[in-house]
Amino acid sequence: MTARIVPLLPRHARGFHAALDDVAREGRFLAMTEAPPLAAARRFIRNGVTAGSVQFVALIEETVVGWCDISRLAWSTRRHSGTLGMGVVAAQRGRGIGRALLDATLARADETGFTRVELRVRIDNLPAIKLYEHCGFEVEGTCRRYLQHEGIYYDALIMARLR
Repeated sequence: MTARIVPLLPRHARGFHAALDDVAREGRFLAMTEAPPLAAARRFIRNGVTAGSVQFVALIEETVVGWCDISRLAWSTRRHSGTLGMGVVAAQRGRGIGRALLDATLARADETGFTRVELRVRIDNLPAIKLYEHCGFEVEGTCRRYLQHEGIYYDALIMARLR
């Protein structure tokens, strides 16, 4: 079944929260190991609209199976920039959902004036790095010991896409 890529709306809050929690609990891809409370997910959606962020979800039927967002930076000197976050639940990976989410999100970012999109990705997340490179992101540096999970440190790449 093909996923639909749609803007993240308040009615998706529970599903977005559940998908975020599933990916976070894997302990491999996000800086968090569990999602913040549902109320925080609702605020993230609401504040993103107010701030001019770009937010999409992937739906299979009405179940959220992934998300991609670019949070616009608040400082007047950085309003052209945003930070990308994304994830796809494990059972749906390898089906092109991440690429579809990223394509839609970057297209909207281009339309709304973002000229820099940046991210951090664990150095051992090779599928994500390959996807980001394919979509025009370049490595700008390395954050050493960026994350620590279960006593192990992980480096992260700083990547950015300029338009």
